[in-house]
Amino acid sequence: QVQLVESGGGLVQPGGSLRLSCATSGFALPVYGMSWYRQGPGKERELVATVLGDWADYVDSVKGRFTISMNYSNNTGDLEMSGLKPEDTAVYYCAKGWRSFTPSGQGTQVTVSS
Repeated sequence: QVQLVESGGGLVQPGGSLRLSCATSGFALPVYGMSWYRQGPGKERELVATVLGDWADYVDSVKGRFTISMNYSNNTGDLEMSGLKPEDTAVYYCAKGWRSFTPSGQGTQVTVSS
């Protein structure tokens, strides 16, 4: 059974940093990779970052600020976020697979506000 559990969200000031983590089980990260997407208030969901092996891709709005990574030894994935902006406020989800939205976890709230 595939399971993904996000953690690490919170309230941060503009310009600050957060690290989101995703604990996974039921599938092999080296084979499928993973993605992070977000859904802000009143917005459609948006794929933020995706990784498979040595390949990674990001939506233009987060390039240079966000970094996606995976740790095969403990079946986790991270999204390092820096230079956060109010427009980054959203619920962030991790998902199984390259450029994927499902299956995903329950999400973690990130709020960027002064």
